[in-house]
Amino acid sequence: MFIGREQELRFFEDKYHASGGQLLMLYGRRRVGKTELLRKFCKGKPHVFYTCREATDTEQIRAFSERVLSSGIPAARYISVFPDWEAALRAITELPSSSEKKLLVIDEFPYMCKGNPSIPSLLQNLWDELLKDQNVMLILCGSAMSFIEKELLSEKKPLYGRATGIYKMNEMPFYDAIKFFPNYADEDKVLAYSVLGGIPHYLRQFDERLSLDDNIIKNVLTKGCVLYSEVEFLLRQELREAALYNTLIEAIALGNTQLNDIYTKTQIDKAKISVYLKNLIALEILRREFPVLSGDKEKAVSARGLYRITDNFFRFWFRFVFTSLSDLEAGDAEGVYRHFVFPQLNAFAAPVFEHICRAFTAKQNREGRLPFRAVKVGRWWGKSGRIEVTETGKVKRVPYETEIDVMAADKGAKNILLGECKFRNSEITRGEFEKLAEKYVPEKVKICYSLFSKSGFSQRLMDEARKNQSLSLYTLADILRG
Repeated sequence: MFIGREQELRFFEDKYHASGGQLLMLYGRRRVGKTELLRKFCKGKPHVFYTCREATDTEQIRAFSERVLSSGIPAARYISVFPDWEAALRAITELPSSSEKKLLVIDEFPYMCKGNPSIPSLLQNLWDELLKDQNVMLILCGSAMSFIEKELLSEKKPLYGRATGIYKMNEMPFYDAIKFFPNYADEDKVLAYSVLGGIPHYLRQFDERLSLDDNIIKNVLTKGCVLYSEVEFLLRQELREAALYNTLIEAIALGNTQLNDIYTKTQIDKAKISVYLKNLIALEILRREFPVLSGDKEKAVSARGLYRITDNFFRFWFRFVFTSLSDLEAGDAEGVYRHFVFPQLNAFAAPVFEHICRAFTAKQNREGRLPFRAVKVGRWWGKSGRIEVTETGKVKRVPYETEIDVMAADKGAKNILLGECKFRNSEITRGEFEKLAEKYVPEKVKICYSLFSKSGFSQRLMDEARKNQSLSLYTLADILRG
C-alpha cells in the first residue's frame, strides 16, 4: 500500500501535464522511497522505467537497450543494441506516449555516469538540440546526493541550468509516517516514530499485528532481521571509514552535541572531525542546530551550534543496538529490550515529541491558527534573566542558561510563542507554566504560550487557560489529529 507523498506526486503530475520537454532530477538518501514514488507516478501512463546497475559501460548500454527496445519502438525491428548512448537516449522521442508526454525514468543515474563520464555532456547536447522542444519527460533519479549536487547540478557542469525541475526528497513527515500504524494507540504511534523516523523502508518492517514491544524485539533487536544490520550496511555503502563514523554518531547519540564534547568523547583528530561531521550532514544523518532566533552572521561564527542526529532510527540504533551488540549477537533480544530499552523508551522519545510539537506548531502556522504569522519555528537556548528580589527589596534580573522546547516568532520578533513539551506519565502543572513564563522575558514583545502534554494538565492550569487567552493547552490526541 502506497502511503503519503501527495506533495511529491503533485509536483510530477504538474510537470507531466506542462507544455514542452521536461528534464527532472529527483534525488535523496537511500531508503527514502524515491523508486516507489516514481513507480506510483508512472502507474497508468505509457513509460519506460530503467534502473541502472553497477556495471561496465558495455553491459549498461546493452541492458538499457533491451529495456527501451522492448517498449515496441520502430528501431526494435532492426537492432538489438543501440550503437552508442546518443542513439540510445535519442530513442526517447520514439517511445509510446499518452497525449501528455513520452516518459522515460532512469533510476540510479549516477551508476550510468560512473561507467561513462561523458553521458552528462552527451545528454546536455541532446537536450539543447532536440529533446527540450519535444513532447518528452525524462526523469533522472539517484541516491548519491553529493554526486548529483556536485557533478550534475553545480555551475560549470554540463547539465547545469537544463533541468526544468529539481526535487530533493526527504523523509516522511510525522503525520504521514504514523499512517503506517492506524490501529496503534496515540502514545505507541509517537514511540514507533521515535524508533523508526520517517523512512518508508524502515516503517514497513513493523508488523501492525504485533505490539510495539514485540516489533522492536523481532524487527530491530533480533539478529538477522532487516533493521538489525541496516545502519552498518548504509554507512559502509556511503563512507570509507565506517568505524570512525560509528564512534562519532554513538557519541552524539549519547548526548555529546557540542563540538568540543564530541572531540573529548571520541578523541578523533580535531582537524578531521569537522570534515567527518560535514559528511554525515550531507547524508542527512546529522544536522547542525542553532537557536531559532539566530541570524546568518551568528550561525557563521557562533560556537553555539549543536550537532543532532536527524534520523530517528540511527539515533535508536546507536543508543540501544550498537551498545548491546554482544548480548544481541548471543540472541538475547528480549533481555536487552526488557532491561535496557523499555525502561528508557519514554525518555528517549521525549526529544522526538518536542520535534513533533514543533511540526504541529508549524502546521498551525500554515493554516493561520496562531495568533500571528510566524516566519521562524524551532527551538531556543541561551541566556535569560530570572527576576529576583534581594533582602533589601531591590528587584534585579539574574542571568542564567535555559532552553525552550518550542519557539515561534514573526518578522522582527515582535510577537513570540513559547512552548513546553512533556512526554511523561504526569500532568503539566500551573507551576511549570509559570516557570516557562520566566524563561524568556524580553521587553516590548507580545508573548503567547503553548503547552503540550502526553498526560494532560492539572485542574488549576486548565482553569488558568480558560481565563488567559494567551495560553493554549494541547493533549496528545490534539497533536496527533493536527
